[in-house]
Amino acid sequence: MSEAKAVCQLCPHHCHLSTGQTGFCRARQNQDGKIRPLNYGLLTSAAMDPIEKKPLYHFRPGSRILSIGSFGCNLRCPFCQNYTISQAGASGFEGTRLPLERVTPSQVTASAQRLAATSGNIGVAFTYNEPLVGYEFVYDTARLLKEAGLAVVLVTNGQINQEAWQQLLPYVDAVNIDLKGFTPAFYDWLGGSLETTKAAICMAAEQGVHVEVTTLVIPGKNDSKEEMAAEARWLSQLSWELPLHLSRYFPRYHLDLPMTPISTLYALQHVAQGFLRYVHLGNI
Repeated sequence: MSEAKAVCQLCPHHCHLSTGQTGFCRARQNQDGKIRPLNYGLLTSAAMDPIEKKPLYHFRPGSRILSIGSFGCNLRCPFCQNYTISQAGASGFEGTRLPLERVTPSQVTASAQRLAATSGNIGVAFTYNEPLVGYEFVYDTARLLKEAGLAVVLVTNGQINQEAWQQLLPYVDAVNIDLKGFTPAFYDWLGGSLETTKAAICMAAEQGVHVEVTTLVIPGKNDSKEEMAAEARWLSQLSWELPLHLSRYFPRYHLDLPMTPISTLYALQHVAQGFLRYVHLGNI
């Protein structure tokens, strides 16, 4: 008799995992027939950041937020800026062990409260790697943060199935969602689903969560004026005041294309401004 597999229902990969097998994201594993997060409460990064660094320009501007990250991601972007943690698993990245600190949701909440009193912290941002592959920890911590009156922020690729996203959204104040490109072919390159990210953006906006969107502009990949017009037009149907951040690409990880010309960013900003009120440029 073949071994029964467990199916991870968190994201569109729907990984079918044998006992002990880890999913595409490197952060979720079949343990005795149940899918469990390997990164629950394990932090690789923690810092106090300006809220604008997320980037969120229209949510509590000028404030600072405790930002934490773990490991794992359910995309394989060859240009990843944080690949040493996003493309890492529990055992580390390419033979290098990760510096991990184990914390509980209560400890994160208590730290956020202390920093609120001493440093003006407004809450916690789950960021750096893809936070939603550690969904259970984000959910448990977000509930405590909301009870404490602190802000919950997510910086995510939006690759999450609708049921899980709907369950989390009541505890989220603001999101920046990476809309990597605006064609299915581009998302195929990354190992993801354009429609899933679009649905995540729509659901967050419909639930009254503050939404901003970021697109990293990569020469020859997602930098056409036609694609930007289609993206901005679609976003404007949600709200013409939904902020869009166009970020400059630099060679990183496996991708060595030349950096994005600044002139390209200005040209795409002009296109997007035909549909959206707020179009910001980053990394220039």
